[in-house]
Amino acid sequence: MRSRCLVVSIASPFRRLPSFPCAMLGLALLAAHGPHALAEGAFALTSASFRAGGTVADAQVFNQDDCKGGNRSPQLSWHDAPPGTRSFAVTMFDQDAPGRGWWHWSVAGIPATVSSLPENASSSGFLSKLGAVEARNDFDTDGYGGPCPPPGKPHRYIVTVYALSTADLRLAQGRPALMFDHEIGTATLGFARMVVNYGR
Repeated sequence: MRSRCLVVSIASPFRRLPSFPCAMLGLALLAAHGPHALAEGAFALTSASFRAGGTVADAQVFNQDDCKGGNRSPQLSWHDAPPGTRSFAVTMFDQDAPGRGWWHWSVAGIPATVSSLPENASSSGFLSKLGAVEARNDFDTDGYGGPCPPPGKPHRYIVTVYALSTADLRLAQGRPALMFDHEIGTATLGFARMVVNYGR
Protein backbone atom coordinates (compact mmCIF):
# COMPACT_ATOMS: atom_id res chain seq x y z
CA MET A 1 0.00 0.00 0.00
CA ARG A 2 1.35 3.43 -0.92
CA SER A 3 1.94 5.57 2.18
CA ARG A 4 0.08 8.84 2.55
CA CYS A 5 1.11 12.05 4.32
CA LEU A 6 -1.23 14.13 6.45
CA VAL A 7 -0.94 17.87 5.86
CA VAL A 8 -1.60 20.13 8.85
CA SER A 9 -2.37 23.83 8.56
CA ILE A 10 0.18 25.97 10.42
CA ALA A 11 -2.34 28.78 10.72
CA SER A 12 -4.76 26.38 12.41
CA PRO A 13 -2.73 23.32 13.48
CA PHE A 14 -5.72 21.28 14.66
CA ARG A 15 -7.49 21.55 11.28
CA ARG A 16 -6.72 18.54 9.13
CA LEU A 17 -6.27 19.05 5.42
CA PRO A 18 -6.57 16.31 2.79
CA SER A 19 -3.84 13.66 2.80
CA PHE A 20 -1.63 13.04 -0.21
CA PRO A 21 0.82 10.33 -1.30
CA CYS A 22 4.11 11.21 0.40
CA ALA A 23 6.03 11.26 -2.88
CA MET A 24 3.54 13.74 -4.33
CA LEU A 25 3.82 15.96 -1.27
CA GLY A 26 7.61 15.93 -1.54
CA LEU A 27 7.46 17.00 -5.19
CA ALA A 28 5.04 19.77 -4.33
CA LEU A 29 7.36 21.10 -1.63
CA LEU A 30 10.31 20.90 -4.00
CA ALA A 31 8.45 22.84 -6.65
CA ALA A 32 7.28 25.48 -4.18
CA HIS A 33 10.50 26.03 -2.27
CA GLY A 34 13.33 24.96 -4.54
CA PRO A 35 15.92 22.18 -4.33
CA HIS A 36 17.00 23.00 -0.76
CA ALA A 37 13.53 22.54 0.79
CA LEU A 38 13.92 18.82 1.47
CA ALA A 39 17.65 18.88 2.25
CA GLU A 40 17.38 21.06 5.34
CA GLY A 41 16.83 19.52 8.77
CA ALA A 42 13.19 19.32 9.76
CA PHE A 43 11.97 20.91 12.98
CA ALA A 44 11.47 17.84 15.17
CA LEU A 45 10.29 16.93 18.68
CA THR A 46 11.51 14.00 20.78
CA SER A 47 10.83 12.91 24.36
CA ALA A 48 12.31 10.61 26.96
CA SER A 49 8.87 10.48 28.64
CA PHE A 50 6.68 9.93 25.58
CA ARG A 51 6.97 7.73 22.50
CA ALA A 52 5.05 8.89 19.44
CA GLY A 53 1.95 6.72 19.15
CA GLY A 54 2.67 5.15 22.55
CA THR A 55 0.81 5.12 25.85
CA VAL A 56 1.30 7.82 28.48
CA ALA A 57 3.10 6.47 31.57
CA ASP A 58 1.70 6.85 35.09
CA ALA A 59 4.30 9.53 35.87
CA GLN A 60 2.58 11.90 33.41
CA VAL A 61 -1.04 11.01 34.32
CA PHE A 62 -3.14 13.49 36.32
CA ASN A 63 -3.39 12.98 40.09
CA GLN A 64 -6.92 13.68 41.25
CA ASP A 65 -10.03 11.68 42.11
CA ASP A 66 -9.78 8.30 40.35
CA CYS A 67 -6.70 9.27 38.31
CA LYS A 68 -3.64 8.34 40.37
CA GLY A 69 -0.57 9.50 38.47
CA GLY A 70 2.51 11.59 39.15
CA ASN A 71 1.26 14.59 37.15
CA ARG A 72 4.83 15.32 36.01
CA SER A 73 5.15 17.27 32.79
CA PRO A 74 7.07 15.27 30.14
CA GLN A 75 10.70 15.62 29.18
CA LEU A 76 10.84 17.24 25.73
CA SER A 77 13.66 18.04 23.29
CA TRP A 78 13.56 19.72 19.89
CA HIS A 79 15.99 20.65 17.14
CA ASP A 80 16.26 22.43 13.79
CA ALA A 81 13.89 25.27 14.61
CA PRO A 82 13.15 27.65 11.70
CA PRO A 83 15.42 30.65 11.11
CA GLY A 84 14.24 33.75 12.93
CA THR A 85 12.93 31.88 15.97
CA ARG A 86 12.79 34.27 18.95
CA SER A 87 11.13 31.96 21.50
CA PHE A 88 9.27 28.67 21.93
CA ALA A 89 5.90 27.60 23.27
CA VAL A 90 4.64 24.14 24.22
CA THR A 91 1.08 22.82 24.39
CA MET A 92 -0.65 19.53 25.17
CA PHE A 93 -4.21 19.12 23.89
CA ASP A 94 -6.74 16.27 24.05
CA GLN A 95 -8.46 16.26 20.68
CA ASP A 96 -10.89 13.50 21.70
CA ALA A 97 -12.44 15.23 24.71
CA PRO A 98 -16.08 16.22 24.15
CA GLY A 99 -16.85 19.63 22.74
CA ARG A 100 -13.88 21.81 21.83
CA GLY A 101 -11.30 19.42 23.30
CA TRP A 102 -9.33 19.75 26.53
CA TRP A 103 -6.23 21.84 27.22
CA HIS A 104 -3.76 20.03 29.50
CA TRP A 105 -0.80 22.37 29.20
CA SER A 106 0.24 25.57 27.52
CA VAL A 107 3.50 27.40 28.19
CA ALA A 108 5.00 30.37 26.34
CA GLY A 109 8.08 32.55 26.68
CA ILE A 110 10.64 29.74 26.52
CA PRO A 111 13.87 31.44 25.36
CA ALA A 112 15.18 30.69 21.89
CA THR A 113 18.42 29.40 23.45
CA VAL A 114 16.53 26.52 25.12
CA SER A 115 16.13 23.25 23.21
CA SER A 116 14.80 20.94 25.90
CA LEU A 117 12.70 20.77 29.05
CA PRO A 118 13.39 18.28 31.85
CA GLU A 119 10.62 16.08 33.21
CA ASN A 120 8.49 17.95 35.75
CA ALA A 121 9.58 21.35 34.41
CA SER A 122 6.12 22.67 35.23
CA SER A 123 5.97 21.92 38.97
CA SER A 124 9.69 22.08 39.73
CA GLY A 125 10.04 25.80 39.03
CA PHE A 126 12.29 25.22 36.00
CA LEU A 127 9.97 27.12 33.64
CA SER A 128 9.51 30.08 35.93
CA LYS A 129 13.31 30.38 36.26
CA LEU A 130 13.47 30.66 32.47
CA GLY A 131 10.96 33.50 32.56
CA ALA A 132 8.32 31.37 30.84
CA VAL A 133 4.61 31.63 31.73
CA GLU A 134 2.04 28.84 31.94
CA ALA A 135 -1.66 29.00 31.18
CA ARG A 136 -4.54 27.84 33.34
CA ASN A 137 -5.45 24.41 31.98
CA ASP A 138 -8.96 22.99 31.70
CA PHE A 139 -8.66 21.40 35.15
CA ASP A 140 -8.64 25.05 36.32
CA THR A 141 -5.07 24.87 37.62
CA ASP A 142 -1.96 26.68 36.37
CA GLY A 143 0.64 24.61 34.52
CA TYR A 144 0.61 20.96 33.53
CA GLY A 145 -2.40 18.71 34.12
CA GLY A 146 -1.89 15.16 32.85
CA PRO A 147 -4.32 12.88 31.03
CA CYS A 148 -7.41 11.74 32.95
CA PRO A 149 -10.09 10.81 30.40
CA PRO A 150 -13.36 9.12 31.36
CA PRO A 151 -13.34 5.31 31.17
CA GLY A 152 -13.66 4.01 27.63
CA LYS A 153 -11.80 4.44 24.40
CA PRO A 154 -8.26 5.88 24.77
CA HIS A 155 -7.85 9.56 23.95
CA ARG A 156 -5.17 11.08 21.74
CA TYR A 157 -3.00 13.84 23.18
CA ILE A 158 -1.23 16.24 20.83
CA VAL A 159 2.06 17.56 22.23
CA THR A 160 3.39 20.48 20.20
CA VAL A 161 6.43 22.75 20.40
CA TYR A 162 6.04 26.01 18.47
CA ALA A 163 8.83 28.20 17.12
CA LEU A 164 7.71 31.81 17.47
CA SER A 165 8.71 35.05 15.77
CA THR A 166 8.56 37.05 19.00
CA ALA A 167 9.89 36.72 22.53
CA ASP A 168 6.96 38.65 24.01
CA LEU A 169 3.38 37.50 23.45
CA ARG A 170 2.19 39.73 26.32
CA LEU A 171 0.73 36.71 28.10
CA ALA A 172 0.53 36.46 31.88
CA GLN A 173 0.74 33.41 34.14
CA GLY A 174 -2.65 31.80 34.69
CA ARG A 175 -4.45 33.22 31.67
CA PRO A 176 -6.74 30.66 29.95
CA ALA A 177 -5.03 28.15 27.68
CA LEU A 178 -7.35 29.16 24.84
CA MET A 179 -5.92 32.70 25.03
CA PHE A 180 -2.39 31.26 24.92
CA ASP A 181 -3.38 29.21 21.86
CA HIS A 182 -4.64 32.30 20.06
CA GLU A 183 -1.54 34.37 20.77
CA ILE A 184 0.81 31.50 19.88
CA GLY A 185 -1.01 31.16 16.56
CA THR A 186 -0.34 34.80 15.66
CA ALA A 187 3.46 34.33 15.92
CA THR A 188 4.08 30.75 14.77
CA LEU A 189 6.96 30.22 12.34
CA GLY A 190 6.73 26.44 12.51
CA PHE A 191 5.90 23.59 14.83
CA ALA A 192 6.86 20.02 15.65
CA ARG A 193 4.60 17.55 17.38
CA MET A 194 3.86 14.04 18.50
CA VAL A 195 0.65 12.26 19.46
CA VAL A 196 0.42 9.93 22.47
CA ASN A 197 -2.48 7.90 23.87
CA TYR A 198 -4.07 7.23 27.21
CA GLY A 199 -7.25 5.47 28.31
CA ARG A 200 -8.81 3.97 31.43
